Amino acid sequence: MSKPMPQPSPELFFTTVNAYQRTGALKAAIELDLFSCIGQGRETSQELAGKCGTSERGIRISCDYLVVLGFLTKQEGRYALTPDSAMFLDRHSPGYLGGALEFLLSPMLTDAFKDIAACVRKGGTLMPEEGTVSAEHPIWVKFARAMAPMMGLPAQLLANLVNGNATPKLKVLDIAAGHGLFGITLAQTNPNVEVVALDWPHVLEVAKENAQGRGVASRYRLLPGSAFEVNYGNGYDLVLLTNFLHHFDVPTCETLLKKVHAGLAAGGRAIALEFVPNEDRVSPPGTAPFSLMMLCTTPNGDAYTFSEYERMFRSAGFSRSEFRPLPPTLQQVVISHK
Repeated sequence: MSKPMPQPSPELFFTTVNAYQRTGALKAAIELDLFSCIGQGRETSQELAGKCGTSERGIRISCDYLVVLGFLTKQEGRYALTPDSAMFLDRHSPGYLGGALEFLLSPMLTDAFKDIAACVRKGGTLMPEEGTVSAEHPIWVKFARAMAPMMGLPAQLLANLVNGNATPKLKVLDIAAGHGLFGITLAQTNPNVEVVALDWPHVLEVAKENAQGRGVASRYRLLPGSAFEVNYGNGYDLVLLTNFLHHFDVPTCETLLKKVHAGLAAGGRAIALEFVPNEDRVSPPGTAPFSLMMLCTTPNGDAYTFSEYERMFRSAGFSRSEFRPLPPTLQQVVISHK
């Protein structure tokens, strides 16, 4: 017996149209440090109003809305954190992500989505020049400072995956290093790792600070400039391409990957961390929508499937590529062998 078709509902329409309210409510809760206050044991609207410096009515309505969204629970008038909120939204948690709003909700980024219809008509960003891939775009300094805390886990998972501590020596090139955490974590994992970090000069100042703060500055060298123009040198065992290739079209990626291939030592590997959708390009739901981000912020970027990455790396001279999920993050890793 076939299942009855669900009745049409306007719920998805209204949820999507009103999504700006969800964003605003979460942003407000983080600004008020609401989740941290609940984590410290303030559980009623009266207690939270006193701690957060708000009206009781305002904090009650805010908390109730966050319960509806799934960020809080409520029982007999007392609020509590969900496991996700305790991990990612309590300022005292090592997994705290609240600081990422400085980048994710930056007007430089959100303004790119004000006229998506025009982006669709054009087939690319309406942002000036080359969008976020413009030379020395200031958004990447903001990215490097704001996003570093949320990159700690994927950086450690990536270091574990490439097995840095099982190799006596690794020479690593970190392209578009940003905050630098991927190369830095490899260096922390293995005292014989030496990292060359490539990015725009102002961005590299952030990576340098992080390398100093994590005790690997003596094995951390800066290479300022464009990944498409500077001389990498050669003999690298690993080249890191974390959240970079999706900004460009296929021919541009292949041009870069040929340069990467030339810089690798025999048996070297290129490690690409990416948002890789399934071949249907509409799943999984946490990854596939990333293509819209590229449509609105870059001229030609995209969220590429593994088969597309495999073809790019093969065209650049790599012998084979492997696909590795990186749970619990939403991203995946493509490991390509010279």
